[in-house]
Amino acid sequence: MSTTKSAKGTALVTGASSGLGSVYADRLARRGFDLTLVARREDRLLALADKLRGQYGISVRTLAADLGTPAGVKAAEDEIRQDAALAMVVNNAGTATLSAIGDVSLENHDAMINVNTTALSRLSLAALAVFKQRDAGTIVNVGSVLSFNTLAISGVYSGTKGYVMNFTRGLQQEVQGTKVVVQLVLPATTATEIWEVGGIPLSALNQASVMTIENCVDAALSGLDRGELVTLPSVEDAQLWADFDAARTKLFAATQTGKPASRYQLAG
Repeated sequence: MSTTKSAKGTALVTGASSGLGSVYADRLARRGFDLTLVARREDRLLALADKLRGQYGISVRTLAADLGTPAGVKAAEDEIRQDAALAMVVNNAGTATLSAIGDVSLENHDAMINVNTTALSRLSLAALAVFKQRDAGTIVNVGSVLSFNTLAISGVYSGTKGYVMNFTRGLQQEVQGTKVVVQLVLPATTATEIWEVGGIPLSALNQASVMTIENCVDAALSGLDRGELVTLPSVEDAQLWADFDAARTKLFAATQTGKPASRYQLAG
């Protein structure tokens, strides 16, 4: 079981060895949280933990776990359930293969589904049970703007991120009226290793559309501070999300007629 010396408690961050996860770890340490850092690459985790302990004087635990495997997910779930000081879970871990669907191995598709949806769901639900019992705690689920868009090369990835969006919105409805906070973060293009892993060099992208990982996390945390349920770090006009959400709700309401639409010209 974790112990803590911070009045703010512990923040558990997945995918913490690089990219957005490492910046989340830094920013939350700066805010005074103790940390549990979860990722596959133990050497990177240990180096980051040493750095954050020295820089901020906080307690940092590391958990080397592959969230693409049942054993890795269970280890992270156990950490969530056993940490009496847990105050926040940041589900940042994710993977991508950006290529024509038929050109990608089933193993790579499975890895995206396992990490991006199964692990995020399991850890969210473990945290939800703990936080609802305490009536306190924060869950941050990092999705993508590809949750509401898809490309020829992103069918599976977009599918997993669409799941993250809808699953997280459902969690938000479940915690209404409690002191549990659930935030959905939808970054656009950010300067992370996921592009190289996915098969597209970062240098091949339109650099004007690429946000730094520092700006992305800082905007996401600012959105959390502002009480945003959904944070799109790169979208200037917040009304666009409100309009999108309203259109979605209107479309769903229009489905509830119990009969085929007239354009299908069915008798009766």
